[in-house]
Amino acid sequence: MRLLILGGSGFVGRSVAEEAVARGDDVTVFNRGQRGTPAGVRVLHGDRMSPDGLAALNVDQSWDAVIDTWSAGAGAVGRTARLLSGRAGHYGYVSSRSVYRWGTPLPLTEDSPLADPREPGYAGDKVRGENAADSFDGPVMLGRAGLILGPHEDIGRLPWWLNRLARGGPTLAPGPRVLPLQYIDARDLAIFMLNAAVSQLSGPYNVVSEPGHTTMGELLEVAREVTGNRAQLRWADPSVIAAAGIAGWSQLPIWLPPGPDHDFLHRGDVTKALKVGLRCRPIYDTVADTWQWLRSLPGDAPLRADRDQVGLDPAIEAKVLGE
Repeated sequence: MRLLILGGSGFVGRSVAEEAVARGDDVTVFNRGQRGTPAGVRVLHGDRMSPDGLAALNVDQSWDAVIDTWSAGAGAVGRTARLLSGRAGHYGYVSSRSVYRWGTPLPLTEDSPLADPREPGYAGDKVRGENAADSFDGPVMLGRAGLILGPHEDIGRLPWWLNRLARGGPTLAPGPRVLPLQYIDARDLAIFMLNAAVSQLSGPYNVVSEPGHTTMGELLEVAREVTGNRAQLRWADPSVIAAAGIAGWSQLPIWLPPGPDHDFLHRGDVTKALKVGLRCRPIYDTVADTWQWLRSLPGDAPLRADRDQVGLDPAIEAKVLGE
């Protein structure tokens, strides 16, 4: 397959590129050239936010499929989708389950109501991005991913936990231990997007593991194991964490206390994706491979400049634990 990846050097885009190269696909990546790219790909450079930023794509070339990993303003998606119309056979857009309207009855299916496209921020960007992708003149598949984990993560959620547990000692573990988690390994997302291109799938798909694929307890226990069993997990009730003024998701990455926010993220219906072949690897593989990648780096893991830093101040953690 002749594949064009819009991105291809960051987290999800790199996973797509590496999987496609491993399959023997002819892969072209288009990005700003700010990060290294996987071996075996052709590289085109351009800035999708610049007036002439798509010039490198104005070549006499066509592709069997396009996978778009853009996660910001929708204008870039629309411009690229229109430019590539007639020159590609399929357009896959990596969207998000954040597109669903807050307060919609659960579980969220692909037919659940969407957020208002005028809404500012990430949810609105993704709704507008989906609408913009539909300007492509062929089949368009919308991969609505949830929480994404795995090697090359540039948000810092799982890397923060792994580094914290590697430091060892008493470690604040947000409970309940049996709290179910629903996520997708970036490599499994990549496989789904590529298979969707081959099968010419169209329309939206919730691309995330089944609810309860793992739990907060299993995630942290596996992370403790792969980092050398140096940490002692001190499980804390959500009320204790709230009383300390600690915010879930940002200060304690991945975790959200039981309630509406948690359910919105972790109770998505994936029946449709499972029927067309979605498969999700065990949490052990995701955690162990991410730790192996972190240890291979010469320095800290890369972090996206457009996302806030995550993690808990050690002094706050020690205070909660009474250390």
